Amino acid sequence: MSKPDNLITQERYSINLFLTALVLVSASGFISYFIPNNAIWIQWIYLLHVFTGILMSAPLLRYIGHHFKRTQGLKRPLMTVTGVFSLAVIIYVSISGFHITLFGQSESKRWIYETHILAAMASLAILIFHVILHKLTLPKKRLKSSTKSFSTITSVTFKNIFNGIIICSVILFILTFSYKQLPSPYQDVAAITPYQLSYGDNPFSPSQTTSFTGGFLDPRRLANSDRCGTCHAAVTEEWKSSMHAQAASDKSYQTNINLLAEKMGMPATRYCEGCHAPIALLGGELTTGGKLDTYGHMVEGVGCMGCHGIDRVVHLKGVASYNAAPKNDYLFADSDNWLATKLHNYLIRIQPRSHRIDMNRPIISQSEFCATCHTQFMDKDINNWGWVKMQDEYSAWLNSPYSGQSTHEFSDQQITRCQDCHFPLKDIDDPSADKNGLTRSHRSLGANTAIPFYTGDKEQLRLTTEFLQADKVRINIEKPNRSDATLGQKYISPEISLKQESPTYYYLNEQVSLNVIVTNANVGHDFPGGSTDINEVWIHLRVVDAQNRVIFESGALTDNNDVDPSAQFYLSIPIDRHGQHVWKHDLFNTVGDSYKKTIKAADSDIVFYEFIIPSWAKGPITISSTVRYRKFNNRYARWALEDDTIKLPIVDMARDAITIPVRKKHEVEKNTDSPTSINKKS
Repeated sequence: MSKPDNLITQERYSINLFLTALVLVSASGFISYFIPNNAIWIQWIYLLHVFTGILMSAPLLRYIGHHFKRTQGLKRPLMTVTGVFSLAVIIYVSISGFHITLFGQSESKRWIYETHILAAMASLAILIFHVILHKLTLPKKRLKSSTKSFSTITSVTFKNIFNGIIICSVILFILTFSYKQLPSPYQDVAAITPYQLSYGDNPFSPSQTTSFTGGFLDPRRLANSDRCGTCHAAVTEEWKSSMHAQAASDKSYQTNINLLAEKMGMPATRYCEGCHAPIALLGGELTTGGKLDTYGHMVEGVGCMGCHGIDRVVHLKGVASYNAAPKNDYLFADSDNWLATKLHNYLIRIQPRSHRIDMNRPIISQSEFCATCHTQFMDKDINNWGWVKMQDEYSAWLNSPYSGQSTHEFSDQQITRCQDCHFPLKDIDDPSADKNGLTRSHRSLGANTAIPFYTGDKEQLRLTTEFLQADKVRINIEKPNRSDATLGQKYISPEISLKQESPTYYYLNEQVSLNVIVTNANVGHDFPGGSTDINEVWIHLRVVDAQNRVIFESGALTDNNDVDPSAQFYLSIPIDRHGQHVWKHDLFNTVGDSYKKTIKAADSDIVFYEFIIPSWAKGPITISSTVRYRKFNNRYARWALEDDTIKLPIVDMARDAITIPVRKKHEVEKNTDSPTSINKKS
């Protein structure tokens, strides 16, 4: 056998394997790309694509070696150019494919996947063009004999391709059929039977929740956030410290929800659990015989699917007004088998399209999404009285300059959503990181300093404190503007005085009037927000002389760590039908507020103080004012946390201080020869 014939034989052998693998990898790749659903057979094709792509590498390299060795020296420049270009593109497809195979897709490097698809299409187009060009440019004599001596694609090649397609189709059918025979991991029935429909036909009432099935959901559809952590480790660790994760296990909440169950029965707890423990609510645990210390309470709270498993907002009145529609599962989603779990996670990594769509629904990036739980009302079903409006952070945000929909003259077009403050973009190593490497933090920082303090989570407490102190509110002491201010004892007519601003000072024994201005500078809703009935926000005003002796004080702490009751507070005082203070946050007794004071976003509050400068004061005097915040007032904290000695942390959110001279008051000697006096005499 001559050398050319030997090369052709070798090339025919290698191209049979190469083209068979090429057809299979191309077909599986294009099916995966152009059929955007997550059906079982499609997911098996994802794996077929990876498998055939790996298999193609060996015959590809072998074919390239034989083909270039056989065609070197041929004087057909255009063929050479298209061949080399085709080779370069195919090599990029292989390299990018191996990168996806080994590392999966990520948002920050999504360009690798996108260029992989484009390069794959381009390589096929160039390859086809290369073959057509070969036929068009081949000399007539060689064209007639090409089928016998030079053609490397034979009927055996097409037979191998056909056999490969049939074998893969049969394997796919067997795998898909076998998987469908596995029992469903989900039983969408109530965890407790019989289940009481105590508040109407909706099994979740008085919560406003609905589900995509119209009924209960197996807890396994919503739980297992730790499983998400196998890929999203850093984000999951942040979530574990968040108030979302502890929404149900929070000791104070557990005290309150058990009180509600005791007074009104287990079905009434659905009112709270839709937001605090959606797994328990949707799983049908909340009926007579159910428990308030399940996995959904003590481990998950509001887990990954508690937010990412919502596809729409039912209405904007809150009380868990969302529709639960968990993600479409990949293969072996609920398997406890180690290998099956690895396969499940691998499928998501190599083709996360369905996962991305399900977990990043458009509604999750809108402020309306947060309204489902951070807006609240009470009606007759719970308080046996009537409809009562409660916290409403969403409406407060709408009326703020941050929504872009308010009437504030200084409102700009830049909209700041709830997510922008409470889920800011951070440099976190995560597959969902954007092209800049940024991912939304899942600590959901807000104003809860009590729970991280109680659980000993120092990092969450530190970050929450920093969040509260980040120019959220401001306080300013207004300098006194005296109408009778003088620089000396001699009278000087204002007409000839060059002084533009009156000097600031106080007289001994003088009755002082002082204004302190508190501004809600950068809170996107009313300040304070949330549970204003059990939180404490107050002004601590302190006036001391030069020897640090107290002249006046409002808002100091007592020996029992309580706040001076005469302080200026920002809070609400809910009452029951008898006008008694509902201090245990037992909302089912609430019919309204006897007092409520908050500051709207971008608005200010002026607080008026009066005191006397004593004769013993040594000037100058120093006036300091501080906006102080404590999550839970002492009375509630000691009851809810069952600890009479607990001292929850206090955060100083804003401060201001001024120093003012003190004078003795002397009678002013008015000059009778002043221009004004002369004019009057004349």
